[in-house]
Amino acid sequence: MELEDLAFPLVAGVLGTTDPDEGFADVDYAIFLGAFPRKEGMERKDVMEKNIGIFNSQGAALSKGAKKNVKCVVVGNPANTNAAILSRAAPNVDVKNISALTRLDHNRAQSMLAIKAGVPCDKVSGTIIWGNHSSTQYPDVRHAKVDGKPALEVVNKAFLESEYISAVQKRGAAIIAARKLSSAASAAKAICDHLRDWATGTSDQPFVSMAVKSDGTHYGIPEGLFYSFPVTCKGGEWTIVDGLPIDEFSKAKMQTTADELSEELTLALSLL
Repeated sequence: MELEDLAFPLVAGVLGTTDPDEGFADVDYAIFLGAFPRKEGMERKDVMEKNIGIFNSQGAALSKGAKKNVKCVVVGNPANTNAAILSRAAPNVDVKNISALTRLDHNRAQSMLAIKAGVPCDKVSGTIIWGNHSSTQYPDVRHAKVDGKPALEVVNKAFLESEYISAVQKRGAAIIAARKLSSAASAAKAICDHLRDWATGTSDQPFVSMAVKSDGTHYGIPEGLFYSFPVTCKGGEWTIVDGLPIDEFSKAKMQTTADELSEELTLALSLL
């Protein structure tokens, strides 16, 4: 009803279904919004086992019925590892067409930097989210600019290497604490941003953050992990931005989140 009431000119109709084969039939885009949440008394393994079942079955239906060039974004947590499981379960879908959402973290990083610098968000560019959509993610401003100037020259470096990183990492938890529910409007906006840039290009930005499958040739990240990188998009394809200088501080942060993803994926694969 809400979708209908928005009166969007491109909404030609809404289908509600509990049949994955019907839901994924002939789709161009798939947003995997939900996942099984961790509940009181549950161990991490229990949550992972539930989500493996969900994303295995969804992946099979996706592979069976979706268009060959379908673009997928996994939002439900643990988003990166759920995307890895989805890709294994959907052999007919090119792995480059499966991603996980870190654009919400990217937007948070941009907004928090803008607020601290006292400028509008559109004056900030070049923030990066490396790694996992979790509290180990690394919001990197070493390549960011504020109104054309390097961020580290505009905002205190000590703040950007401590409080800022922690605030971005824990923003989701802070929102849950404040409203007793997880992010809604900001998450929806991030999904729109992610898919719009993927489909239409990123020519107005130096790069954006997307969690995509590593082939082992970028920034030392192990092959097989769905890891958030800086990317550019053109013609419906994303490309990881290579050649950015990475200092020791960043390397350590990037390794920490890669280690967490490796651990998550190992656990997930052991439960298949």
